[in-house]
Amino acid sequence: MITRSDIKTAAARLAAHIRHTPVTEIDARSLSLDFPVKLKLELLQHTGSFKPRGAFNRLLSATIPESGVIAASGGNHGAAVAYAARALGVTAEIFVPAGTPATKVNRIASYGAHVVQGGEAYADALAASRARQAETGALEVHAYDHADVLAGQGTVGREFQMDAPELTHILVATGGGGLIGGIAAWYAGSAEIICVEPEGCPTLTTAMLVGRPLDCPVSGLAADSLGARQVGALMFPIAQSFVTGAVLVTDEQIAATQRLLWEQMRLIAEPGGATALAAVVSGRFDPPQGARVGVVICGGNTDPGKVVAS
Repeated sequence: MITRSDIKTAAARLAAHIRHTPVTEIDARSLSLDFPVKLKLELLQHTGSFKPRGAFNRLLSATIPESGVIAASGGNHGAAVAYAARALGVTAEIFVPAGTPATKVNRIASYGAHVVQGGEAYADALAASRARQAETGALEVHAYDHADVLAGQGTVGREFQMDAPELTHILVATGGGGLIGGIAAWYAGSAEIICVEPEGCPTLTTAMLVGRPLDCPVSGLAADSLGARQVGALMFPIAQSFVTGAVLVTDEQIAATQRLLWEQMRLIAEPGGATALAAVVSGRFDPPQGARVGVVICGGNTDPGKVVAS
């Protein structure tokens, strides 16, 4: 299990490569909320999501072979690995599902990586990438199930606590679990960590109910970023120790929250990036009296026209 010390080490390692993203407060009164809500704007991170934290920490912690690095991704992780590889002067090959949005595929390619599309889901891309890795010997950069990736993502929690130490509840959108695992490891019980997932991707919610990670169906609006079939083995013990609740939201609630972020704050969030806030806006997350809530807006890689025109 990663520790706060691992995350502090990652923060020092990453300082020259990532942005310390801002924290802002949303107008709770306009949403008829009787508790304050602060947003950690990771959609303003390099490549448009929190993912470069884990990608850089993995690459900077390893010896990279001449064959470079390889990764499977729903889109955001691939862009982060491609970006980090370009910054460090190494080659990258990224495998993504066939249905990955063009916005994300184009972003990966823009950083100089070779993109391979195929299969229906992230799990298919992962299997293809591992077959290719066996041929080339490239360094695998797993999207969430690696200690260095988890520690890198944990720096989001470290920054959030530095900038908003009063928070009592932190809501995090969850796919494979790298982000919530890292954040939960940082807070280590000093705040309530709440998993938020789409109803079509209830991966950690299901794992916590049955007591172990297992394959779950993947569907819905946010499946491109939150569509892991199973949470990572490394993050699950962290979740069992420090994730204190789970909330499911609908695609309609996610889309409404995307529109709200645009209308109120002129922020374009992708569906996965709006998922955690959707739990607050919809009322599915009902905090206790006196709660001070923080929400990670974790990604913004989507077609702006779909949000603005909706």
